[in-house]
Amino acid sequence: MVEKLLFLWLLFCLSWAQEQRCLQSASSCDECIQAGSGCAWCNSLQAHIRCATTEKLQSTGCHGRHIYNPSGSIQVVKNDSGRVCRTDPADAEPLLLQPQEVSLHLRPGVRESFPLTISKAIDHPTPEPIMDLSNVPAGVQVTFSSITKGNPQLLQVSVEAAQCPSTSGASNQNRTGPWSILITPRGFSVSLKLEITLLCECNCTGSHEENSPACSGQGTLVCGQCECYVPYFGKQCQMNGDSISSQYEDLCRTGPNAPVCSGSGICVEGFCECNRRADPKETYSGRYCECSNFDCPHHNNRLCGGNGRCECGRCMCNSEWIGSACSCSMETASCMAKNQMLCNGRGVCECGKCHCTPPYVGATCEECPDCVDVCQDHAACMECRAFRTGAKKDTCDRRCAHLNVEIVETKDELQGKLCKMRTAEDLCYFFFSILPSSGQFAVARAKEC
Repeated sequence: MVEKLLFLWLLFCLSWAQEQRCLQSASSCDECIQAGSGCAWCNSLQAHIRCATTEKLQSTGCHGRHIYNPSGSIQVVKNDSGRVCRTDPADAEPLLLQPQEVSLHLRPGVRESFPLTISKAIDHPTPEPIMDLSNVPAGVQVTFSSITKGNPQLLQVSVEAAQCPSTSGASNQNRTGPWSILITPRGFSVSLKLEITLLCECNCTGSHEENSPACSGQGTLVCGQCECYVPYFGKQCQMNGDSISSQYEDLCRTGPNAPVCSGSGICVEGFCECNRRADPKETYSGRYCECSNFDCPHHNNRLCGGNGRCECGRCMCNSEWIGSACSCSMETASCMAKNQMLCNGRGVCECGKCHCTPPYVGATCEECPDCVDVCQDHAACMECRAFRTGAKKDTCDRRCAHLNVEIVETKDELQGKLCKMRTAEDLCYFFFSILPSSGQFAVARAKEC
């Protein structure tokens, strides 16, 4: 059951990705069908979505007769089935290829296959021949696979093109073919002629209707959509850019002196048509094109710090992130003091860092170098607890037992405020530390004399 659900989810994701790729390539029919093998074009005058999968176009009301979705085709031009004839050179074995000539219309991204029969005059099995190719254009791949062995032998010929050649890399005459490829069994002179033509242009692209009534007589109708003459614009070229009514323009402003469509679109009959960005993922939106999904604060050179999405100029942060650029983490582990209090109760944890209340300092606000001189106040207790000497050596258990004291070996192990005091008996210095917020003391055994 789980595997079936995963399979259905994968199909959904692939279908969604195909639809997005088609929708982002809707400027012309040619660009649409070149965007992907599943992209189709709707040439209906009423279409509001032009480029999508066939299923998507049909769901939006585009009738099948208005949908252009080219598919590859294979036509056998020559297929003589006469007897096996001897070929040059004179001592070569007779050989017959069927068919001898094939015309192939190929849509990039879709593989087309056809069978090829190889017959010899001798009546016994022969080794599988090696097929040589000539004049194969760049980007076109021809492969062979054996279907049956023996005599005759049956091969499957598969042909696929990755994509349509760019207009900059080829002339209009040979960009899509036709090209002739010769397939020849090695050691023989007979060949299969394979003529290939790529389907990279729509059949409606060459049919232009100048001054079309569908374009208000002010544009050319191509593949169901208008290409307006300057200065006209609009879906039906119904608007004159040189005489746009100021009344309409006022309807496209957020205020009396505001720019038309926020400077990010054009006003068409009182409604804003937002500009398109070079990056199809970046869009303007809103009644006045006042919103965008890309004009938001950046952090670490990433939009919204990579921790949120941009909506109308503001970052909408993911959970656990805050801030105008979603740069502030709500994680608090780095602010936790040894007493398991955030910032030792002496500060505020913001963006994973403690902002301490003076005079406390340190990563977790556990240090207080400018606090009152607690060293002198606790020196006697520290001396008696660690060394059983000093002014309180006889009353240590009664007067100093309440203090939480840890004995360490050297002063390098001490944390917090460091105190250096001199003993009365041997005049040596000893060291202890204080964490006032937690009441924790530590004394080093090693003295300096």
